Order: sequence, then C-alpha cells, then structure tokens
Amino acid sequence: MRILKWLVGLVVLAVLIGAIGFFGFAPRITEKGMNAVKPHDPYPISAEAQTLHEGLLIGDWHADTLLWNRDLLDRGSYGQVDIPRLQEGNVALQMFTSVTKTPAGQNYEENTAEARDNVTLLAIGQLWPIRTWFSLTERALYHAERLHRAADRSGGQFRVLTSEADLDTFLADRETNPTLVGGLLGMEGGHALEGNIEALDTLYAAGHRLMGLQHFFDNELGGSLHGVAGAGLTDFGRDVVAKLEADGWIIDLAHSSEQTARDVLSMTQIPLIVSHTGVHSHCETVRNYPDDLMREIAATGGVIGIGYWSDVICDDSPAGIAAAVAAAVEAVGQDHVSLGSDFDGAIEAALDTSELAAITQAMLDAGLSEAQIRKVAGENMIRVLRARLE
Repeated sequence: MRILKWLVGLVVLAVLIGAIGFFGFAPRITEKGMNAVKPHDPYPISAEAQTLHEGLLIGDWHADTLLWNRDLLDRGSYGQVDIPRLQEGNVALQMFTSVTKTPAGQNYEENTAEARDNVTLLAIGQLWPIRTWFSLTERALYHAERLHRAADRSGGQFRVLTSEADLDTFLADRETNPTLVGGLLGMEGGHALEGNIEALDTLYAAGHRLMGLQHFFDNELGGSLHGVAGAGLTDFGRDVVAKLEADGWIIDLAHSSEQTARDVLSMTQIPLIVSHTGVHSHCETVRNYPDDLMREIAATGGVIGIGYWSDVICDDSPAGIAAAVAAAVEAVGQDHVSLGSDFDGAIEAALDTSELAAITQAMLDAGLSEAQIRKVAGENMIRVLRARLE
C-alpha cells in the first residue's frame, strides 16, 4: 500500500512538473522562436534622419502582438512590439490585430480549413479564459479586452481609438506629448464571426474597427489567397462586406484571394487596404498581389502597407524595406503606400519597432523625398482612418 501511494505521488508530481513546463515555459519558448529579431549592430542614423524621424507621425497597419501573453506596458526582452518600444520608435498609431485561428502546416500556397488549429493549443497553453478555448469570436473579444485593460493601466500614455473624434483628440494631444501611443483593433479573418453576421455588432462594440476577410484558409466569407480553390466571396461574404461598408469598418484584403479582392472592389465605394504585403514586381511571390490589382485597390483611395519580412519584400534589412517602399510608390503612387510590419506575426525581422529610425534613414538613402516619407510613415494611414472611422 505504501509503495502504491509512493507511485501515485510520483505520477502526480510528474503531471505537475509537466503542466508547469507546458503552461509556464512552452508558450514563451515558442514565441521567442517565432518572433525573433536578427542579431545586429546598432543601425547608424544621421542627424538629418534622426531629426526627420522625430518629426514624423508614424502608423503601422498590422501587428499580431495580442496573440502572445506579454504585458504590453513592459519593455520586452523578446518579441517585436510593446508600448515602451513603440514610444522609443516614435510610433503614434498601431493597429493590433486579433489572430483567432491558424492551420497546422501553414504555408503560402495551399491550406485547408480542416487542418488542426494552432491557436487552440496556444490559448490553452497561455491560460486564456476557458470561453476562448473553443470560440473564435470569444478570442477576438478577449484580445480587445486585453488592449483596453492595457490602456486603463497606462496612466494615459496609451489609448484605444475607436472613432474619428478619438483620433482627432489623440493627434491634438500628441502635439504636446509626443510619447502618446494610440492603438486600434482589427481582426485577421472573418472566420472570427463563426458564420454569424450579428457578431459584427458585438465585435464593433468591443472596439474592433478593421476586418481582414480571410487569413490562411478559405472561410465562410470566401476564398483565401492561400486556400484551396481561389474562390471569391460567398453570399454570406457579400452580406458581411455590405455591412462592413455601411457600419464604418475598414476592410483589409490582405490574405484574400484575388477573386475575393475583385469581388469586394466591384461592390464597394470606400477606400480599401492591404495591410501587410509587398509589391509583386519587386518581390515575385504568391503572397503578393499582381501590380494591376494593387493599382485597382489604390484607386479606391486606399493604401497598401509594406511589410518588414523577407517573404514579401525579399530583403528584410532596413535598406530592403526602403527599396520595397520605393517600389510601391512607383507602382501605385505616393498617396497609397503605408507601413504594415506584421510584427509579432511569427516573422523573423531585422529590427523591432524601437528601431524604426533605421527605416527613415534607409528611405532617405533610397532617394525618397521628405514629403513622400511623411506620407508613407503615417499621413496616408490617417487619411484612410478619417475616411472610415465614425
């Protein structure tokens, strides 16, 4: 009997040790490997570039930081975005996107919606509320709650912006306090609705203002750029797009199939965006739309956000990012290019958000004018936000 108790005790101890390892260390180890910053010496910044950078109003259309359990108010020793590093990089506006599902074996060519979902394991491993473990809508709501809580704890240094009035007040206040950071909420994939169009109202009330229609797989709204059939919008997708347009949402075509993008173009009269991407003629990859489609999107008054990772720009150095920006300006015009890092989106980057002055330096070196740099850095993003936020 004593031996049996001893064996039971060992089993319980082993389970506890395993649980501590899984819940305490595995998610952190996973993130460190997936959101790495390449080792590098400090990037040289000229006095001219530093002065210009400090006077820029900078916005980033895409970061997946809410997928991870780091405290946004602490300066992290890994990962790529948090509030202190946004302040160090002089970033005024950051779109925080909610990733609610990703397929096992994720790739740019073809994925099925039936593949095992990676985010379920991550939600359990990071001890998200149980309501999020098996509900995509609840995951998006939880991410919104986390961002609002960070703002509440920030002592006024970080705000969540949900309206044009919020944006105007924030920009006015930032003229006297340049360390203020404004956050916006978006969703990476309409599957977070779980087929229920009424969930849009719930998510809007929680603060979400941007909707990426697809992510890495086809969903109830239509085809993904990385899905199976390259299909366009479904009937449900058309209903959702009509409601997004009517209710003041920003529609993001990143990850949507070409046909889905063309379907959205044919039925809307609003500025559309591709939040994190590259230009196909500059970096030939299936992840980037053809240039002609990009020009159609730009013609809506929208923008394309240039990413910072090599899969979309072919060179993730600051000089490579600047070259991708210059190629986008050439392809679609200076009024239609923004920044869309995809930081903390399981990408390896050559810098984190505290080092954005290196991109300003590289854009100057690439021959972009100060006016062009100001537009790309944030003015184009603000124009689209003003056009859509109510």
